[in-house]
Amino acid sequence: MAFKPALWQPVAVLLSAINLAAVGFAAGSAEPWHAAVHAGLALAFGLGAQRLRQPPVGVELHDRVEVLEGDMSHVRRELSEAQERLDFAERLLAQGQEARRVSPERQGPEHG
Repeated sequence: MAFKPALWQPVAVLLSAINLAAVGFAAGSAEPWHAAVHAGLALAFGLGAQRLRQPPVGVELHDRVEVLEGDMSHVRRELSEAQERLDFAERLLAQGQEARRVSPERQGPEHG
């Protein structure tokens, strides 16, 4: 069975409230150590409830990693497309230079 913070957060709040009320009863009975123990428990359960309310760090990091992986794959696709376009442009330029080199030879002595 997995730990479910959504279930345990209200339980921790309830235990904190009960211990906070117990501080009053213990202090009314003139038992300072007993009251101090209940105050400590109330504080501990209250902090625990607050921590249970926050999402686990691992889940947040996992979500960030997934977003970054998606962004990275998008950048890779764009880079691949840019490289293909660059290769195409280089081939066109090379064909144009080859055509200019061949062109004067074809024309022969007519233009010279």
